[in-house]
Amino acid sequence: QVQLVESGGGSVQVGGSLRLSCAASGSQYAMGWFRQGPGTEREFVAAINLSGGSTAYGDSVKGRFTISRDSAKNTVYPQMNKLKPEDTAVYYCAARRGYNVRTSRSDYDSWGQGTQVTVSS
Repeated sequence: QVQLVESGGGSVQVGGSLRLSCAASGSQYAMGWFRQGPGTEREFVAAINLSGGSTAYGDSVKGRFTISRDSAKNTVYPQMNKLKPEDTAVYYCAARRGYNVRTSRSDYDSWGQGTQVTVSS
């Protein structure tokens, strides 16, 4: 099973930016990010395919978040801009053995430990 190491979480003010990262061990994978706020279900945030040529975003983050990958480092980066209080959550990186983008939690095989993002006004 692939190991995923997340970093980059923290506290930021409304309107600020953060860049998370997720480094995967071993082979290349299609990757995704999900988040879970207090009392909410884990929701899809963004995903990128194996080559980095295709991406998808959740409705709540479209136009504010951008996901990219560095294949040489086997690392995926969600750049989060114009952050809002409702973006406060634990963010989870996920990997799947496949090429294409997927937006459902059930499509992912491996999960990171999560990193906290807190947006305050």
